[in-house]
Amino acid sequence: MASSHITHHETDSVAYPVPLRLDRRDAPRSYRLSNISDEPIRGLSFSLLGSGLMRATAPLLLAPGQEVLLRIRGESLPQSAVLIIRWFRPNGDEYLWRVSF
Repeated sequence: MASSHITHHETDSVAYPVPLRLDRRDAPRSYRLSNISDEPIRGLSFSLLGSGLMRATAPLLLAPGQEVLLRIRGESLPQSAVLIIRWFRPNGDEYLWRVSF
């Protein structure tokens, strides 16, 4: 019988809720992304996978309560594209959030 040794990474934190809210009110022309947490979001960047157009931006710092407007163009975005949002917490942990249209 084979066995393996698995090392568990110990953390002292609970689940981390996504600190962002995506407002789709003006979709499909634009989407408003707000930092709803009490900590700054560093290195915030966006990638559009699939068909569609989105202006490239340098990684952003989004303070608590701040928001950024994303302008995304394309036909049939719900069927042909996915938005990937990437950020870093103040402790350096990296997160990705996959958003469907």
